[in-house]
Amino acid sequence: MNKDFNYSGLKIGIIGGGQLGKIMSQKAKKMGFHVTILDPTVNCPAAQVSDKHIVGGFYDKEKLEQLVQETDVTTFELEHIDTSILKELYDNGHNIHPSPYVMELIQNKYEQKKLLDEKGIPVPLYKDVKSDEDLAAFGFPVIQKVKLGGYDGKGVQMLKSQADIKNCLETESFIEELVDIDKELAVIVARNMEGEIKCYPVVEMLFDERVNICDSVMAPARISKEIEEKCIEICTKSIQVLGGVGIFGVELFLTKKGEILVNEIAPRPHNSGHYTVEACATSQFEQIIRAVTNLPLGSTKLISPSVMVNILGEEGYEGEPFIDGIHEALEIPELSFHFYGKSYTKPFRKMGHITVLDDDIDKALEKAMKAKDVLKIKGSKKI
Repeated sequence: MNKDFNYSGLKIGIIGGGQLGKIMSQKAKKMGFHVTILDPTVNCPAAQVSDKHIVGGFYDKEKLEQLVQETDVTTFELEHIDTSILKELYDNGHNIHPSPYVMELIQNKYEQKKLLDEKGIPVPLYKDVKSDEDLAAFGFPVIQKVKLGGYDGKGVQMLKSQADIKNCLETESFIEELVDIDKELAVIVARNMEGEIKCYPVVEMLFDERVNICDSVMAPARISKEIEEKCIEICTKSIQVLGGVGIFGVELFLTKKGEILVNEIAPRPHNSGHYTVEACATSQFEQIIRAVTNLPLGSTKLISPSVMVNILGEEGYEGEPFIDGIHEALEIPELSFHFYGKSYTKPFRKMGHITVLDDDIDKALEKAMKAKDVLKIKGSKKI
């Protein structure tokens, strides 16, 4: 895709039709592009705002090939996909970004960590697990992680002592040291087809410990300039090492000793970058469209401090979603409400998010927590 390409007729394919695909599609449509999505769910969030919906699974080779053949460039809103057919298509000259080879590497969290380690990127101590003896030899407490398929806290567990070995995850996994964490940080990094890289501000993530899902994001993070610069340096190098094109969410641990360690990398728009829609000159969702279509990357300037809060399905409810407290929430100044349009809610499912701006980050947090207290997504059925 060169500079003479007719962008007025550009066709983008997105694998995945959830909330990330929805906002990506909205940004692509703003730029006048035609969007086709692939997702197994009829009337999924992205289907509501796209030009065409191919109904199919992420491991359906025929439907994946159809999407790629019908579009000028294909990208992703999730990483759990069949890469074999995509590698064939990529090798035959189709534009797929990040490349299926990068996606395949990132799918395996152990191989991802191993590559970063080999290239001098600081990561927590880790070890492949082949037996209970491997677990015991590493020492306790320890974090066990599945190699494939984990997300949003699933596929991760702590083993506190030898007695917990009986509860370990019975699948291909590896173990990591239990890091003494001061803060969990993240950086959204964009890289385009020319190799240009831009980083968004370092943000601070707060987690819902009940399900280990990112609950809130503060931008900018409450860290020193020195730590901020080190984070940007490490994240830039990580994406250069991967050689990927698109948007990457790089999750970091800041230890109590002041070390910065890469936890993992997501090869797509990331929860920690939702705030960019209202708070940055270019959102992560527009940026990925620019990156994969060989357009110049947009400014990542932070226009205002902000706090993003995920709105999860309420405990005790499932079924058709009902929004409680929307009037009270929208009375809060500089608050934006995003509802994803999912037709079914269940406990802790990501149903939407809010972003609150304020010149003072602590005031933004205060307003966001007030909104979180009143805004609830309940379901038609009590459970």
